[in-house]
Amino acid sequence: MASNANQVKRILLRSGKSPYDVVPVERALHEDVFATNAGNLIFSDSAHKILETPHTEVASNGAATRVADADRINDEYDVFVIPLANAFRPSFDAQLQRLTKLISKLKIPVVVPGVGAQTGVNFSTERLKPLQPTVHAFVSAVLDHSASIGVRGEFTERYLRDMGFRDVDVIGCPSMFLHGDRLDIRESDLPLGPGSRISVNGSHDAIRKTKLGQIINRAHAHYPHLRFVGQNLSEARQLHWRDMSHANAALTNIPTHPDHPMYAQDKARVYIDPVTWMDDLRGFDFSFGSRIHGNIAALLAGTPATVLCGDSRTLELCRYFEIPHRMLSEAPADLDPAELYEKADFGPLVRGHRERFDRFTGFLDKNGLENTFTHGDSGAAFESRMSKLAFPPGVRPWTGPEATELAPRLNWLQTQLNDLTEENTKLRRRIAKNAALPVQRSTYQRARSVVGRPIKRALRPSR
Repeated sequence: MASNANQVKRILLRSGKSPYDVVPVERALHEDVFATNAGNLIFSDSAHKILETPHTEVASNGAATRVADADRINDEYDVFVIPLANAFRPSFDAQLQRLTKLISKLKIPVVVPGVGAQTGVNFSTERLKPLQPTVHAFVSAVLDHSASIGVRGEFTERYLRDMGFRDVDVIGCPSMFLHGDRLDIRESDLPLGPGSRISVNGSHDAIRKTKLGQIINRAHAHYPHLRFVGQNLSEARQLHWRDMSHANAALTNIPTHPDHPMYAQDKARVYIDPVTWMDDLRGFDFSFGSRIHGNIAALLAGTPATVLCGDSRTLELCRYFEIPHRMLSEAPADLDPAELYEKADFGPLVRGHRERFDRFTGFLDKNGLENTFTHGDSGAAFESRMSKLAFPPGVRPWTGPEATELAPRLNWLQTQLNDLTEENTKLRRRIAKNAALPVQRSTYQRARSVVGRPIKRALRPSR
């Protein structure tokens, strides 16, 4: 291990980037620092803050899962912490298998503070059956390295217990504990009206399969200060570059698409950093939509929010934390956010927060992890350091007369960068695969100079 009792404990955290990393927008979008969904950074940044104490150092692994790094991790770190979201889903099968292979080679503790299964709101596990061997292997590997595994809610707990696992703790998601046992929601007796600032969020899937698109359009017609907050990498690229290369570009009924009227009116954003996300949401009166972390960002900013639940991952978190919610499938096309705001009761959420926080820190204690609220300065040093950093503002729509002329050229440039990145990745994999064979360093350096450096030069901000 990297330390003993007299040394600082080194924690490796699975996260897209450290919260202290200020990444320019172009580089963030090119390197996908939030692993396709900006919501990932909300719970990883929270975990970073929570785990950072006078006796610990937290480092990000950049969300990379490289089995070849096992020896280095064993040598340099004392524990590997893996905060996850809806990882028990078919589309995450390959990533979960890679994580399992890496964990099986580690000799240090491995802690998972919150993972969830994803299925429909009926909580049926039928669609998860093909994934069961992968999930069983992953949870077994984790429990070989820790006292228990933390899950997001009752559905995931039952899912794992039905597989025979007993060391399962329901702890929700670390994101909700960014401020420790404190959760303050600003409520007003005044109803929402045309002058209210309202934030709305939703995934492409939700807009494609439900009436959410119609709900957003109606809300925009009645609330001129409505803003849509997207979370996907493809949305950010549409806003910043007008990059239409992703399959999501086929959906035009979403405000991050250039054809949507909210795009032209500068009423859409995607945030690279949770700190700017929450700072902006503090200025809003209400948030609603199908994105769980989009609404958690609002709650952490003190802004009332209601979640429109469309699957088990959002529903079990809302039930556990007692976040106001409504079934998306039952929402009519003329749903008024004023109605959601009027009916939302934040009392259970706020009153039960301390107990849920104690349960979360108890899980950390059980797994040998300190937290800043019990063992440190309650995150004061973290907040002070963050306040001194200048993060880029939210990505906003690219509008104006130059957009039509320049967009095709920049799309071409983006395609070239993507091709270079793909070739770079293939080359690195070939080098890694043949590492045991004699490879001349000059050959590697020449390949790196041809493939890697032009990308860095292209993304380097102008002075």
